[in-house]
Amino acid sequence: MTQNRESRSSTGGVRLITEALAAPFDLDDIKFKPQVVKNNRAMAIAYVDARAIQDRLDAVLGVEGWQDEYTPLPDGSVICRLSVRLGEVGDKWITKMDVGSRSDRPDGGNKLKAAFSDALKRAAVKFGIGRYLYRVQAIWCDYDPQKKQIKGTPALPAFALPAKTDQPAPAGKIRSATAELPAASPSGSVKHQPPSDGRELLQRLRDYDAKLAEQGKCTKGALLQHITQQGVKAGHGSDLASWIGPAIKLAVEQTKTFEAGLRRAKPSQKAVA
Repeated sequence: MTQNRESRSSTGGVRLITEALAAPFDLDDIKFKPQVVKNNRAMAIAYVDARAIQDRLDAVLGVEGWQDEYTPLPDGSVICRLSVRLGEVGDKWITKMDVGSRSDRPDGGNKLKAAFSDALKRAAVKFGIGRYLYRVQAIWCDYDPQKKQIKGTPALPAFALPAKTDQPAPAGKIRSATAELPAASPSGSVKHQPPSDGRELLQRLRDYDAKLAEQGKCTKGALLQHITQQGVKAGHGSDLASWIGPAIKLAVEQTKTFEAGLRRAKPSQKAVA
């Protein structure tokens, strides 16, 4: 029994760390580079640099909670082995690795430096850091061909914006951004702060679904299945993480409907018994 509780506690801690690592970056950390240029227009893609990755690792794990190792290859690329400590007493290290491509820069030193940075970013993505940026489609925007830079700051979709509660906390003080959905007040009315984007919505629903299952009110996954089915019927698609605005409102309403169905089912189950 004690071992099971410790296992659940460890799993919950890892989940919170994973959420904090994968949280959207502050907009100040997001950079854009032109992928395709046509006269005074450019197709911009969003990215974060190696320093932002290092800051995220420090903020979530602490400076002692991660380490990196690099191996230059003959072709100019670099292998990064990124290790993070997930055990509460430092006994569980997870290592992931990837290869950074060499740069097209003429300076040899800068080429190698760019390959190191690219390798770190690629390895970090395997821990979820910045992975959401791969879902951000390229954005056409104004471009200054003289200065060779993008004009202004392209707008990001809702799921790529940082939530107020989604900022990574210092190591050992990870806070969850997955408040229950919804929370009932003593009067029986439902009060909650709507999720800021689809990613937060999906996480809240997963947590609430698991809680309902633990309480024996429904089978695990039943709430998620209900919300997804209703969303597809309404034309919002099956990827809850991409839902915004009206879709999130529908999810909140359907959660209430699902709960109401559970309350109605309870008396009839007793009568049958």
